[in-house]
Parts: sequence; C-alpha cells; structure tokens
Amino acid sequence: MTEIAPTTLADLRGEIDRIDSEMHALLMERSQIIETLIAVKKTQVSGSAFRPGREADMMKRLALRHKGLLPLDTVEGIWRIIIATFTYVQANYAVHADVSGGDAAMRDSARFHFGFTVPFITHEHARAVIAAVAESAGDLGIFRMDLGASAGVWWRDLIGPERPKIIARLPFIERPDHPAGTPVYCIAKPLADAAVREIVLYAARVERWSEALRAGLAQHLAEVSASAADGSHLSLLVAASGEVEQSAIRAALEPAGLSEFAEIGSHAARFAVKPAR
Repeated sequence: MTEIAPTTLADLRGEIDRIDSEMHALLMERSQIIETLIAVKKTQVSGSAFRPGREADMMKRLALRHKGLLPLDTVEGIWRIIIATFTYVQANYAVHADVSGGDAAMRDSARFHFGFTVPFITHEHARAVIAAVAESAGDLGIFRMDLGASAGVWWRDLIGPERPKIIARLPFIERPDHPAGTPVYCIAKPLADAAVREIVLYAARVERWSEALRAGLAQHLAEVSASAADGSHLSLLVAASGEVEQSAIRAALEPAGLSEFAEIGSHAARFAVKPAR
C-alpha cells in the first residue's frame, strides 16, 4: 500500500517536529560515540582531538552533496558548530585571534568556524597569537593571511620542531559573500598524524629578491605568500604544492643566497563553490 504524503499544515508541521526530534536524537547519539572515543583513545587532553585534514574533507563532501532551498551558509555553520563543539568536548581548547586588522572579521571567523562554546581570546598581533599557542596546552590561533609587511616576519616564530605550525586555511569552503570569508591561517602545536599536506608552507631567508626567483618557484608549483625585510636579508613565506619535493623548493631559492629554510606547516588546497543560480 502506497503511503500518502502529508498535505495539510498540521501534517507538515508534524513532519517538521518528527525531523527535529530525530536530529536531536542523532546529536545525542553522536555524543555517546564521542564518550566511547574518549574512553578508547584516552584523548581528553587539551588540543589532542583537532583533525584539520578530516575536517577539510568533511566540509568538501558537505558542499558537494548539498542541494535544495537551505543556504549552504547555514548548513556549513551548523556543521562547523557540531564539529568544533564535539572537538572541544573531547579536548578543551581556546581560540586566540590577532585583531590588529579589526575585531569584527576575526570574531566572525572564530565564531563561525568554532562556535560560541570555545573561548575566544584576542591579541594585538600575530606574533602574540603564536606565543600564546606555544605556551598553551593545546589551543588554536588564527590570524589574517594578508597581514602585510608591517606585521614583520611572524612566520619565523613557527620555525623549530616544537613550535606551533600552520595546520589549516579557513574558510574550508570558499565562495562569494561567505559570512566568515576573511582568509585566515589556523595554527596549533604540531599535529603529526592530523595534518593535510596538499599545500606545504616554508620559511626562507635570502640575500636578495629577483623576478627570476619568482619564476623559478613557479616552475615548481610554489609562490611567495608574504615577504618582509629581515635585517640585511629578506624573509619569505613560501607556499608550495605538497606533491613537490622539499629539495626542489630549496634549490629554486638557492640562487638568491638562501641562508635559512624550514617547513612551518601545511593545509588543504583551496576549495571553492559557485553560488547557486
């Protein structure tokens, strides 16, 4: 016998109530799984539950399968709160943000990507964010990608095996008019088993700049993301495809008088969606 679809307002509202109840039940079921995960992995230690590679993949799959009347902004925001809050339940952390370029954009980014449960702490510059993350048990830090030369060579503070590293580029899903669309780097203490290496970032120090250097990097799918004077030298933040060997990037920089070269993080490649028509 074919089931008759609801047609009255009362029927439709009843269906909405049923779906809402099922969604709540599923969230509670998810929390029970997280409790078991904590017991099995014994990971209820600050910062140890963050998995940027898995999160980037989840958000891509979400965008690819989404359709219908509900805006992607809303769906992404709901999922971000679910992911960030359950991560916080597993391992408490705070988000430190550089608000030197304005508080509103960074607060929007933090609240959209990490929700309201996670504490939000502001700082006056990127280097202060890096220092706070380094001193924490497992906090995250965010700052704008386009800080400019006036911010100094902040990326050098990420050099060293125990120093914080760039682990994500937010937002995970890019599109016009994104509610938290300011491009930011997310940093954390090193996550050996959680990093995604589609884009790898390097700190480099050279004697001089030339257009030949830019061309040489481009041949190896790399580019200079930021640069700033560093004494009598020039410090560079280089972004390269994770498919390119580190030795090739180093070799492309050597003609410029390379004196320092270190990996300082990695993140997922940009993933953009076009607005629905």
